Amino acid sequence: MNNQIWLPLIGIAVIVTAGFVVLLIIDLRKTLRSVDLLLKTTEESLKPTLDELQQTLKSLRNVSDDINEVTTDIKTLSGSVRDVGMNIRGVSDLIAEVTSSTVIQASGLKAGIRAGAGVLLSNLFSKIGGKK
Repeated sequence: MNNQIWLPLIGIAVIVTAGFVVLLIIDLRKTLRSVDLLLKTTEESLKPTLDELQQTLKSLRNVSDDINEVTTDIKTLSGSVRDVGMNIRGVSDLIAEVTSSTVIQASGLKAGIRAGAGVLLSNLFSKIGGKK
């Protein structure tokens, strides 16, 4: 008699469990469809974003390359400015040397002219005054 009670209870339990499993499978299919739709939507919305990101990275690379070129040009320019400065310093030193040499020569010439004029005047006045 015990078996007669347990057998229908086990049958009912199996039927109820089967019903829950069928409902679970149906819900699982709905969930999988939703996940699939979400993935497709996400992929569609990410594609333009990824393309834009690639374009942005290319632009950044171009800007970086341009900055490198400008930096190289600035280094070249600063080297040229340094060379020009050194050339100007050399010319300035040369001008100072020439000026100094010219002043010395002018002083010598002035002293020579003064001495010559003194001797000339001295001889001239000594002949006029002494009548030799």
